[in-house]
Parts: sequence; C-alpha cells; structure tokens
Amino acid sequence: MPSPRGVKSHPCLVINAGSSSVKFSVFDLASGCTLLFKDEIERVDSIEKSLQRIPDMLAKAGHDNVKTIGHRVVHGGKEFSAPVIVTDSVMKKLEALIPLAPLHQPYNLEAIQVFAKLHPDIPQIACFDTAFHYTQPRQSELFALPRSYAEEGILRYGFHGLSYEYIASVLPEHLGEKAEGRVIVAHLGNGASMCAMKQRKSVATTMGFTALDGLMMGTRCGNLDPGVVLYLLEEKGMTIEEVTTLLYKESGLKGVSGISGDMRDLLASNAPEAKEAIDLFCYQAAKQLAGLIPALGGLDTIVFTAGIGENSPAIRKNICDRLSWLGVKLDDKANKNSQTSIHSKDKAITIHVIPTDEERMIAQHVLNLFDCQGIYSYSN
Repeated sequence: MPSPRGVKSHPCLVINAGSSSVKFSVFDLASGCTLLFKDEIERVDSIEKSLQRIPDMLAKAGHDNVKTIGHRVVHGGKEFSAPVIVTDSVMKKLEALIPLAPLHQPYNLEAIQVFAKLHPDIPQIACFDTAFHYTQPRQSELFALPRSYAEEGILRYGFHGLSYEYIASVLPEHLGEKAEGRVIVAHLGNGASMCAMKQRKSVATTMGFTALDGLMMGTRCGNLDPGVVLYLLEEKGMTIEEVTTLLYKESGLKGVSGISGDMRDLLASNAPEAKEAIDLFCYQAAKQLAGLIPALGGLDTIVFTAGIGENSPAIRKNICDRLSWLGVKLDDKANKNSQTSIHSKDKAITIHVIPTDEERMIAQHVLNLFDCQGIYSYSN
C-alpha cells in the first residue's frame, strides 16, 4: 500500500460511535490530515443500521475511496497505551473491557465489527481515550484499596484523552511558552471531566476507573459515596442492572432537574429544579477544578472545551465566579462573545476557550502509526 505522504491522496474515515449519535469524518492523510468531509447521524435507534448508512452517505459526497479507518475507543485498559491496528486478538481484549465503559465501549466496538464486514480489506485502527493519561504519576492512579486490586488493574485510568491530546497539541498556538506550564482543561459536554497538565502531559484527571466518576454529567452521577450504592443494593433491593441504569442514564443533570440531561434545555428553563441542577454542576466543576491544583503545584491557565465549555458563557461564568478566591476573573464581554481569551487582563491566571477536535486527533494517530510501523512503503 502506498505511503499516505507520498501519494496524491489517502482518504481516512474516522468514526466516533456513541449510544445516541455517530460522528464520522474523512481526512486526507497525504496532505497532513486535511478535512474532506464531516457528518453526523443523530438520535440513532440501531447503531448497526446507522453505521451501515455511512458508505452510501460517503458515496453521495464523493468520498467512498477510503483507504483506512480510525475509531475512537473509550477504554484501552492497562495494555493499550497507544493506537493499535485491530485484529481478532485485540478485539477480544477490548470486549473484555466493556464492563468498565458500558455506555461507550459496546458502540465503539460495534462500529469496528460493522466495517470489518463491509470492508474486510481496509485496515482499522483503534485510538484510546485512556492512552493520554498514561503519563499520570502512580499516586494519581491509585485507589485506597488493597494493593492486589491495583495489580489486577483497578486504577484511575481517566478518559476524554483524545480531546485532551488535541488541546495539548494546539496549546502553543494560544499560550506560547505558558503552554508548558500548569494548565487545567475542562472538557464539559454531556460527558464531562477535567485534566491537569504540566508540560502538556496529563498528571491528574477527574475520571477514574470508569467514565462514571468525577464531574456531574448529563445523565451520569459523577462522584458518589460508595455507601450509596451499597444502600441501594442492600436496603432498597435494587438489582445490579437497575443501579447501573440509575447511575449511568438517570442521574446527573437529568436526575437532579427531573427535566432534561441537556444543559441547553435547563438554561432555557425557568424551573427552580433546572437552576438547582445547573448550580450543582457548576459547584462540582469548581470544586473538582480546585482539587486538581495540588497535582500541579499551582495554576497558570484554565481551558474550556467541548459542547458546554465552548458554547455556554453562562456556565463558564458560574464556574469561574466560584474560583474568584484563586484569582480567577473573567472579562465578561470576551466571555459573552466566546473569544479565545476570556480572562481579565489584570489577573495572572489566564482563561481560554479552545474548540476540541477528537476526530482530527484520531486521523493524526492513524498517520503516525503507519509511519512508525512502516506499514506503508515510502518507495511507492
């Protein structure tokens, strides 16, 4: 197969398959990951049927000559610290991780399986949300459990790594030398987490063993006293399946408000329950952001990204106002206009809004993987 850099074009399909939508893009690897096409299938009833629509959609757009396929896979466990070409052996190991990410991993893997049937000759590459956090020191990974459990792999893995890796890659464009400093990135969307970075590497994050931990989210509870789970099982008589559904799909903004898990709906509502859910989200975000500072030994920069982080001035203000004691202060006009730099100029801590691009990061990983492994022949 010819080199992606040495031919006229090399289209790479990137798939980000979730429980409620499938995002897909085509990048030309030959020209340095130029975006050629982007689309999304929303509110899917059947993930398989939605994925099967993609080839026709690509053909109609004139992008059906795909040479490689890159996938977002949420959990890579202890073994996968870098992107990998998918084989039967790799799939078995990834399927074993489904209990650690039941809201995401099944859909990520189903996308790989569907395209293996549709295009068995096209290489598929899995890129992991956990991989970016492999630079965390051991104290950031450990739970206060007997050591044998850590040896089995019960550790704080962290997630949203593809998003954080993309932000880390563009930080120098926005921050200059401060990009190597003490940065906390807030990935706030339906799924939400934060990552403390030093020298653009992860040193701590709010999510842990699963993508259920950390910040309050659209439908996920975030941090929760484990005793609550024991109470639900022992005293309320709930089954494991019922508790799983409660914590993953019925909690967070949706559960507290009783209205919706979509922040846009709550911001548009006058209901006191909506306000209470918003305030709890922002309180928890400010609290956990502050809790990451010891891992950095201080704070130079806050970055907001993802759906809520990029698009909601009200949420950014609510969070930053709770951190004023740290010296965090917004420029209200810049914030309302969602400018890149939104901090008050008289404050040492800078605040930025930087759009994330997980799909581009996956395309870059595909290119880098093939370069490193020499799968493509540069002589062609």
